[in-house]
Amino acid sequence: MIDKNDFWGSNYYNHPPLSEEVIELAESRLQVKLPGSYVDLLRVQNGGYTSGFVHPMSEPTRWSADHVPVFGLAGIVSDPDHKTTFNLLETEYMTNEWGLPERQVLLLGEGHWWISLDYRIGETPSVLWIDVDNEKQVLIARSFDEFLGGLVPEAEFTSVDDLPVE
Repeated sequence: MIDKNDFWGSNYYNHPPLSEEVIELAESRLQVKLPGSYVDLLRVQNGGYTSGFVHPMSEPTRWSADHVPVFGLAGIVSDPDHKTTFNLLETEYMTNEWGLPERQVLLLGEGHWWISLDYRIGETPSVLWIDVDNEKQVLIARSFDEFLGGLVPEAEFTSVDDLPVE
């Protein structure tokens, strides 16, 4: 498992440190209980770029035949004037803008694809890949802990996309 102290890269958008009040605000607005291991990561750095990871996949996605990128994760930024691309509190807006399924909390994405916490099944979310253009959803992990346990440093991962074509 990846050490949470080695997880984060740049805090390029200068997210403020996480506070209990901001966690409560996010959970209230999103009407979910965030996974403890996710909150623990945000206590180290409140979102932003990671050290560069991928999550291997057994099913292809628009990103790759065998993995999805995890170059960042959303933090919780309550100041509406603080501009960032990694803010959990943008979930409602992005869900409406991109026609995403209900009960998702967006962790990473760029519109045409998203990695989300999927709360449609219950209080403990799975981690889902959503391909907007192809209207496809692929399970990445049954829980956020399983998701973290499956991460591989990008530099150590050899993708089938990287293999020579015969």
